[in-house]
Amino acid sequence: MSFLKRLFGGGSEASKTSETAVKEIEHNGFRIRATPYKEGGQFQTCGIISKEIDGTMKEHRFIRADRFASLDDAVDVSFKKGKQLIDEQGETLFI
Repeated sequence: MSFLKRLFGGGSEASKTSETAVKEIEHNGFRIRATPYKEGGQFQTCGIISKEIDGTMKEHRFIRADRFASLDDAVDVSFKKGKQLIDEQGETLFI
């Protein structure tokens, strides 16, 4: 049965954990949520940048190829990548 769940999208661990924020920080009025997930025995760099603009919550999801053995390292790099995106693109992330 678990094979069929995975085959039809019901058993993917990555999809379950990628939405769960491990930690959150604020940077220049934006919120960055680190959401690394386990992939191939390591943690994949992943996160969500959000900001309320004109009364609407906007989100930008990012995934990078970087993988780490420790969850803490993946969280740290997710925050660094999120800050970099905000500093480079600002609110144009949501266009």
